[in-house]
Amino acid sequence: MRSSLAVALVIAIAPIVSAQNRREPTVPRGATTGVVATRAELPRTYTGKPTTEAITAADLMTRLYIFADDSMMGREVGTKYHLMATSYIEREVRRLGLVPAGDNGGYFQDLPLFDYSTDSASSIAIGAQHLSLGSDYLVMANAERRITLDGVPVVFGGTSNDTTTWMSPEQMAGKIVVFATPSTSSPMLSNNSAIRARVARASVVMLVSLDRMNAGFRGFVARSQQLLSDTTRTIAPPRVFVNERVAALLFGGATDKRAGAVLSGMSGSLLMHERRAPARNVVAILPGSDPALKGQYVAIGAHNDHVGFNTTPVDHDSIRAFNMVARPQGADSPPTAPTAAQVARIRAMTDSLHKLHGARPDSIFNGADDDGTGTVSVLEIAESFAKAAVRPKRSLLFVWHAGEEKGLWGSAFYTDHPTVSRDSIVAQLNMDMVGRGGAGDATGESKAGERLHGGPGYLQLVGSRRLSTELGDLMEAVNTRGKHGLNFDYGMDANGHPQVIYCRSDHYEYARYGIPIVFMTTGGHSDYHQVTDEPQYIDYGHMAGVARFVRDAALTVANLDHRVVVDHAKPDPKGACVQ
Repeated sequence: MRSSLAVALVIAIAPIVSAQNRREPTVPRGATTGVVATRAELPRTYTGKPTTEAITAADLMTRLYIFADDSMMGREVGTKYHLMATSYIEREVRRLGLVPAGDNGGYFQDLPLFDYSTDSASSIAIGAQHLSLGSDYLVMANAERRITLDGVPVVFGGTSNDTTTWMSPEQMAGKIVVFATPSTSSPMLSNNSAIRARVARASVVMLVSLDRMNAGFRGFVARSQQLLSDTTRTIAPPRVFVNERVAALLFGGATDKRAGAVLSGMSGSLLMHERRAPARNVVAILPGSDPALKGQYVAIGAHNDHVGFNTTPVDHDSIRAFNMVARPQGADSPPTAPTAAQVARIRAMTDSLHKLHGARPDSIFNGADDDGTGTVSVLEIAESFAKAAVRPKRSLLFVWHAGEEKGLWGSAFYTDHPTVSRDSIVAQLNMDMVGRGGAGDATGESKAGERLHGGPGYLQLVGSRRLSTELGDLMEAVNTRGKHGLNFDYGMDANGHPQVIYCRSDHYEYARYGIPIVFMTTGGHSDYHQVTDEPQYIDYGHMAGVARFVRDAALTVANLDHRVVVDHAKPDPKGACVQ
């Protein structure tokens, strides 16, 4: 699931891979969710038996230990590890005999993703002072080009988080425009269309915020990415982030920071590069059995990417103990300093875990729950349908989306460029993080700010009645009729909910075109967007129950004698998502 805070940003290092453990344990009811290991604790690595037609905990465990293994290095889109992950999915759907529905008769739909970098030959000088790339300044490149700085006017543009202080777009034209960035604002600059339009005519946008950038932001700037889904584009000015030393040189000690003030000039040039990066959806179809209805599709989806790996290993058990105590929702919990009592608990928990397994350095965001669980559940559902004696009347469209963590890239691209008629998709069922939901997991917060927790049969439903009341009612009926025993939590679906879960996963890109959706998740937890999101912490029994429910829900919608009725207003497909 895409983070509501800054997306976890990572750059490449040599992997830290744990030793293989080839024991084949009996699958317990669920993984360890407590603070110390128990006899039910699952292994770090595992090789399971071949999967079968039935949706089982053992099958899901076999699949997830492959898909979220350290060797996948976090499956970040734009890397070879993303290709490894999607190749695994492609091999499975080919083995199952599903019909390819990607580009050129294959299973892959390539996304036009590009990586951008700054050449070390770039140089900036202010008078006699030469700046160092990396320590004095970083460039967020966005095109293949060279920009010469010699003789270009340098002016103060205003304060980054207050557009009322800014120069006009006409005054910025052709200039290097420097913005102050208060400590209370983001070190970046908003990327919404209004802001882009305000600065579009500048030669370079410079922000005094480098000193406040952590390693994640620095990595993001050093390797920026763009999805170029349009054939034509307007190239925005590059953004250059500088430190306070550079700001002092630019302002020359002057205290007058009115917009439009002329600052010290620069010399040098910026040399930026663009290269195509790998990003691909995996798309496959199970044809329906009814000649009159097989041209309609029930889409079932998940996202195949996660956030990669970090440059600095951390101690796995200590970071897990810290998050369980001080950040119970992982990346969705604001980072705060723990109290003295919390520090004592964290130390005790860490010591206990170290006695059991020893210290383990870890740098890989495996994304077992996010969204390994959704990905392998869709595969398991596909296998169940493919091997069944009777097929549903409508066709099933399976899509494993790329780049969800970057901004719903794959689902946005697929729904803008569908490989079947968009109007033929009658509903979309999305799974993202469906492997947890235990009583010890902080699964989110109510709209009023009260913390939510999981429990037996826990499953959050989001968006199930936002376009179609009938679809939401069908989910309830399938649960009851099929005796699935799931307990639905609609708390995160509230209008105006501050965590905006409705807008944070791939289902929304279908909903924006008026396609009824249901987003299913077992919610957040302390391992969310952390290196500790690994297969040994998943409750495979509960995950199998969710997958069986989704299979039955898809079958029910696919066999209806009518399309699911849309009885609510459709959103603007080009507008912003509103929960």
